[in-house]
Amino acid sequence: MILMIDNYDSFTYNLVQYLGELGEELIVKRNDQVTIQEIEELKPDFLMISPGPCSPDEAGISMEAIKHFAGSIPIFGVCLGHQSIAQVFGGDVVRAERLMHGKTSEIKHDGKGVFTGLQNPLVATRYHSLIVKKTRRCQSALTQQPAQRKASSWLFVIKNCRLKVCNSILNRL
Repeated sequence: MILMIDNYDSFTYNLVQYLGELGEELIVKRNDQVTIQEIEELKPDFLMISPGPCSPDEAGISMEAIKHFAGSIPIFGVCLGHQSIAQVFGGDVVRAERLMHGKTSEIKHDGKGVFTGLQNPLVATRYHSLIVKKTRRCQSALTQQPAQRKASSWLFVIKNCRLKVCNSILNRL
């Protein structure tokens, strides 16, 4: 079962719908309506942290859940969820110099992890105003991109940040 922590974003239910179409069992809990103990009692196989309209510091239980369950169950973050994972493991989440609301970018990747089986390069639609700044405290890698573009949060792939929290549920689907 996948437990989705909903950070009050309308896109959350697009993800829930897609995963449901793939036959996954899902439970959705709002970020301020669930406790660590309740999550433990649900015994999820995967934890998914949704997008949201705020920063990781304002994402309810999201960062606490990431800290608590890192290393014991796979955790996957989308947008705010991704930024929350980065912040928990030492990344700095900051306002982007350039907003990427509904813009597309070509992404070249290594075909591993969340990119397994995807077209290379692929065109992705981006929608964010925050980015994860690379820091020494968090081992990280940037996917290849055209030299004229600066790294942004969608292109920022966190790898092996202390624990393998970025194991993707998408690899299983």
